[in-house]
Amino acid sequence: MTAKQILVIDDDSDIRKLIQTCLEIMGGWQVLTAKSGSEGLLLAQTAQPDAILLDVMMPDMDGTVTFQKLQENPITKHIPVILLTARGRTARQGLFITLGIKGIISKPFNSQKLAAQVEAALV
Repeated sequence: MTAKQILVIDDDSDIRKLIQTCLEIMGGWQVLTAKSGSEGLLLAQTAQPDAILLDVMMPDMDGTVTFQKLQENPITKHIPVILLTARGRTARQGLFITLGIKGIISKPFNSQKLAAQVEAALV
């Protein structure tokens, strides 16, 4: 069985490295990373990952806009998206779920539990 592939879109390189390490070691994922929404959109289209972990707060194109663009594209709209947000406990959570977001993981996240949180969101 091939490893599941996840695309991490986050503008913070330290967070990208931490997530990549957590998911590869504890989740057995093959991790692709993108440092911006536009880079993430291109990678999602070419790599067709099994899931996307998307930061909400990014310069240029934020996570909400990136998610909308993923949804507008027939090639990427089926890919489950989990949001990574520092503002997870807000009223917007309901909005995200109605938009079709698979899950929301709040920052700062527990690196020991990240792989399990991703798996749980994708069930």
